[in-house]
Amino acid sequence: MVAEPARLTDAPALEEETSAPTLRLRVDRVTHQFGPNLVLDDVTLEIAPGEVLALVGPSGCGKSTLLNILGGLLLPTKGGVLIHGEPRPDCLNALTYVFQDFALLPWRTVAGNISLVLEDKLRDEKARRERISEMLRLTGLENFAHAYPKQLSGGMRQRVGIARALAVRPACLFMDEPLSALDAQTRALLLEEFALLIARAAITTVYVTHNLNEAVRLANRVVVLSRRPGRIKAIVDIDRPAELRREDDPELLVAEKTLWSMIRDEASAADRELEDAR
Repeated sequence: MVAEPARLTDAPALEEETSAPTLRLRVDRVTHQFGPNLVLDDVTLEIAPGEVLALVGPSGCGKSTLLNILGGLLLPTKGGVLIHGEPRPDCLNALTYVFQDFALLPWRTVAGNISLVLEDKLRDEKARRERISEMLRLTGLENFAHAYPKQLSGGMRQRVGIARALAVRPACLFMDEPLSALDAQTRALLLEEFALLIARAAITTVYVTHNLNEAVRLANRVVVLSRRPGRIKAIVDIDRPAELRREDDPELLVAEKTLWSMIRDEASAADRELEDAR
C-alpha cells in the first residue's frame, strides 16, 4: 500500500465557469411499489441548483429507491421527476452516480480509471489528459496517477471514484452511502475533506446515508423519511457553510440530535421488523 495523498483542502477548486450549478430537480408526488409492498408514498420535493441534499431515515424507508428514481434508474409507479435547466456545455454526463462500492478496474491505474469515463465522449487526447490531471489535483491524487487500486487504501480508492464521477462535469451527482465501506478512522478523516470537495464542485447533489453525522456535515438540507412507506417527515436546514463545519461543532451536534429524535423510534421498529422477517 502506498502512502496517503495530500489533503483535499490543499487542492484547487474547479474553475468557476465549469462549476456553475445549472439544474433544478423536482420530485412530483412520487409513489413506488415493489410488488405488493408500498415503498414510497406521495413524495414531493424540490432540489435547488448546486444544493447538497441528504436523505436519511430508518432502514427500508425508500432512500435508495428515491435516489434511483431521481437518477433515472427506476421508473416510479406514480408521479415523476422534473428537471429544469440545461447542463453546461462541457457536461459529458448529466446524471452521475457514486456508490459505496469503489467499482475500480483493477488492471487500470488511477489515471486509467478516471480516463475510462472520458474515452467515449472526450476523444481529443490532449483535452482528456488535461481533464484527468485536473481531477487528480482536485482530489489530491497527483502523485498516484500510475498506482493500481490494489496499492491504494480504501479512502484513496474512494477518492478515485469521486474523481472519476467529477471528470464528466455532471450536472447532478447521486451518492449512495459512498463512505460506508470505509473503516471508522478512514471515514472520519475523509469526511471533512469530502464535504469541501462536494461544496467546491457546486454540483446539485443528492446524498443517501444512514450516518446522521455525515448528513449534517455535508448537506444544505436534510430530508427525513418516515418508516416504510417512505413519506417526507421533516426537512432540516443546515445553514453553516461547509468550510466552517467541524466534527465537534455544537450547532451540528444539536442538528444531529434533532434528526435522531425524529427517526429513533421508527428506526427501532424497522430493525425489529427486519429481525422478524429473518
